[in-house]
Amino acid sequence: MRRTPSRRLFAAVLLVASALTPMTAASAAATPTTTVPPVGADRHGHDDCPAHGLGHDLTARLDKAVADVRREAGIPGVAVGLWMPGKGCYVRATGVADKATGEPMSTGFFSRIGSETKTFTVTALLQLVDEGRIRLDDPIGRYVHGVPNGRRITLRHLAEMRSGLFPYSSDPDFVHDLLSDPTRTFTPNELLAYGFKHRNTSAPGKVFVYNNSNLVLLGLVIEKVTGHHIADVIDRRVLRPAHLDHTLFPDGPDVREFPEPHARGYTNQTLSGEVTDSTDWNPSWGWSAGAMISAMDDLHRWARIVATGTLLSPETQKQRLRTLPTGFPGLTYGLGIFDSDGWIGHNGSIPGYESVTVYLPSQQATLVVLLNTDITSGGQEPSSLVARAITGIVTPDHVYDRPAPTS
Repeated sequence: MRRTPSRRLFAAVLLVASALTPMTAASAAATPTTTVPPVGADRHGHDDCPAHGLGHDLTARLDKAVADVRREAGIPGVAVGLWMPGKGCYVRATGVADKATGEPMSTGFFSRIGSETKTFTVTALLQLVDEGRIRLDDPIGRYVHGVPNGRRITLRHLAEMRSGLFPYSSDPDFVHDLLSDPTRTFTPNELLAYGFKHRNTSAPGKVFVYNNSNLVLLGLVIEKVTGHHIADVIDRRVLRPAHLDHTLFPDGPDVREFPEPHARGYTNQTLSGEVTDSTDWNPSWGWSAGAMISAMDDLHRWARIVATGTLLSPETQKQRLRTLPTGFPGLTYGLGIFDSDGWIGHNGSIPGYESVTVYLPSQQATLVVLLNTDITSGGQEPSSLVARAITGIVTPDHVYDRPAPTS
């Protein structure tokens, strides 16, 4: 697909992080979309997944499990990709992409991937570590002025979600300003200011708190060191070498770009709590923390790259995967990446969309889940419910599980 100069992003709150709580009731006016070459089922030289790629019985069990979760959680549409070398694959889409027209969901759509953006941002940061241009134990104050306790908070603390900074997305003024106008564009410094007016929540390195402020700061570090926009750095240093030509970081005048084809997204993060179409909301509020867009085939490829460290030195990848307890059973977090009972990767949640992209090294298996809603069910993110149902069947000794989001 075409590359446009200077792109950035919209956030996502995944994991323990979340969501803003109510978003505006009115949906943003639609913006022009960019048409790109169709996203194929597989553009990297692999055979398409056959109808019963994991065998008739197992495929039927997965079909039922996904259908059950979709019905019980009220998910409009879901696309799932599961690849298990030596056993087969399962690539399916079910439900609708557009509730108004009934257009079916597809595995070939672009989708907002929310906090999965963090894996791309941290990869770019760690490349600079490999080049000796920065060190993980450098204080953030060396690169960005005005950070509370910035002389003691390191780049490592930020990537590990252990900075002790107050998350800007938890600030009531930020929530009000965003939800009052979801078409608004925020700058990174505007975002950080919402959090910096609060006292830090803990000393650095002590407590895991999922926090988009950390990744916005790392985005600023990357820009300062390279002299280029973070979107351009990720495009040149990460997306192109990884051959992810259907993944992008919307930025600048193209911040609301959302290439076709894509599903409509539905959220209840509105001021009224009513469900609305959030497809074209401005993603600038997450910037380098979570506004990227991708597609299933690219995420299939990316899952292994980020989990095995293809773009990094072995020593730096080892540091990325040195995960620490989060306080949630079965979940540890490293440098912009988590380990959920053996599944390594990240998930994302943004108004209208959720995603999961994880890799299980012990079986070289990859799972990608894409949804067109972020509306929780029973306090659980719908993407987690789908991923848990699938892994509970195919890898019962390694069941993906995510804690319920908190504000």
